[in-house]
Amino acid sequence: MENFRKVRTSEQEMPLPFPDLPPDVVEMKVKEGSKIRNLMNFAMAQMELKGSRQIVFSGCGRAVTKTITCVEIMKRKLGGLHQVTKVRYKTVLEVWQNQDLLPDSPAQNLTVHKNVPSICILLSRDPLDPNQTGYQPPEPQCGLGEAGEGASGTPKGLKRPLPPPCEELLPKKLQVQAPDSPRGSGTTAGQLDHS
Repeated sequence: MENFRKVRTSEQEMPLPFPDLPPDVVEMKVKEGSKIRNLMNFAMAQMELKGSRQIVFSGCGRAVTKTITCVEIMKRKLGGLHQVTKVRYKTVLEVWQNQDLLPDSPAQNLTVHKNVPSICILLSRDPLDPNQTGYQPPEPQCGLGEAGEGASGTPKGLKRPLPPPCEELLPKKLQVQAPDSPRGSGTTAGQLDHS
């Protein structure tokens, strides 16, 4: 394969694995090179500004991890979203071209069919059937009080202040009782400064 170069990649289009989706559902196709910030800006605008009730994130191969990251960000930002996850395989076609050909010979292409893992995640503001495979209920809003405060009463995202240091840890002058010297120097007590 060292003489071949990939010239084209195409994914087999598959219908979404969720029955009864509205025709105007927002589908976010996450690619390996997609920027999470761009995906999230568009998805949040659809859910908050345009009032979409459902959104689907899908990705395959190396984009699966990025797809899951987007879903987790969306769930944390919006809260109260029902989720259904479907995992399947998708066929990807790769066309490779031979680079070591004689000038007059016809081009030699090699087509590779790959089955790669794919994930589709439906997020919905409306309740979904909890009996279907892959369902996750909304995460409980545990410990959140008024104005985004956590259970400890500190504002969300801010660190709690450190307690004042204990008296024992502060540097101070210590009284040290020196043992009697065997030579009889007469030193019995002294002050040492450890600061």
